[in-house]
Amino acid sequence: MALSLIAAAASPLLAWREPVYIAAGFAGVVSMCLLLMQPLLAGRLLPGLAPVTSRRWHRWCGLMLVAAILIHVGGLWITSPPDVFDALLFVSPTPFSAWGVIAMWAAFGAAFLGLFRKRLGLRFRVWRLAHASLAIITILGSIVHALLIEGTMEVMTKWALCGLVVLASVTTLAKVRIWDIRRPS
Repeated sequence: MALSLIAAAASPLLAWREPVYIAAGFAGVVSMCLLLMQPLLAGRLLPGLAPVTSRRWHRWCGLMLVAAILIHVGGLWITSPPDVFDALLFVSPTPFSAWGVIAMWAAFGAAFLGLFRKRLGLRFRVWRLAHASLAIITILGSIVHALLIEGTMEVMTKWALCGLVVLASVTTLAKVRIWDIRRPS
């Protein structure tokens, strides 16, 4: 994660960019880093963390992810409102925009389910399947979004970070087995 941030900071594409644009771009890189942490925390794959602590950090990391997405989109809106407007309406000529918007809404949906789990009155298994499905859409959409952009993220570290996100996600899904309805929760 640190290498991705360092490589992005050293990008020659940052020259002559406005500070708001740079902050928006870094919020996108931070979002990808948080996407790596989410499955690791959800699957309790980080050593030394108790299950309760891992779950608590998963919630906080999810909130930080939503904040980073809002900073990313908000900063891009400030620097180029027409581009963001086109992306949100799925009429942007750049293919990465649609993937980013899909990932954003899925992340918001997953966060909404996380925040209002008890109030929604969903059975745990239904909630977990819905939350994980939105998380998968977020992860896949974010990875495609990031890989299609030729921006401040350096190519090798971007691919490595995306690969690690996939590896962590698949490992967690295999461990948690959200699709197994016979398994007790």
